[in-house]
Amino acid sequence: MKDYLLVYRADYTTIPDRTPEEAAAMTKRWMDWIGSIAAQNKLTDRGQRLAASGKVVKNESTVTNGPYAEIKESIGGYSIIKANSYEEAIVLAKGCPVFTQGGNVEVREISPM
Repeated sequence: MKDYLLVYRADYTTIPDRTPEEAAAMTKRWMDWIGSIAAQNKLTDRGQRLAASGKVVKNESTVTNGPYAEIKESIGGYSIIKANSYEEAIVLAKGCPVFTQGGNVEVREISPM
C-alpha cells in the first residue's frame, strides 16, 4: 500500500454562516467520513484544518502574506490515507463532505525519499 495526501480546497468565503446545529452536523459528516476510512484500516493521519492566514517564504530574505487574495480556493485541511492505487484513493476521496461546500479534493501520492 502507498500513502496518499488528500488536500481539501474550497472557496470558504462563499460558504454561508451556519447555526451551531448546522456546524455540528457538518463536523459529524466529516468525522463519519474519516471514520469510515479508518474502519477500513486505510487512515494514516486524519490531518487537521488549516488556518485561513499564512506566510509564503520565497527565499532566505523574502516572506509575504498568503494565501493570496486572487486565489479563489484555499486549502482548508488535509488527511493522509493508505491505498493500493490512485484509483482506490480517488474512490475513498469521493465521499468527502467538502463537495457539499463546492470544494474539491486533490489526491497526491506521497513518494518516500
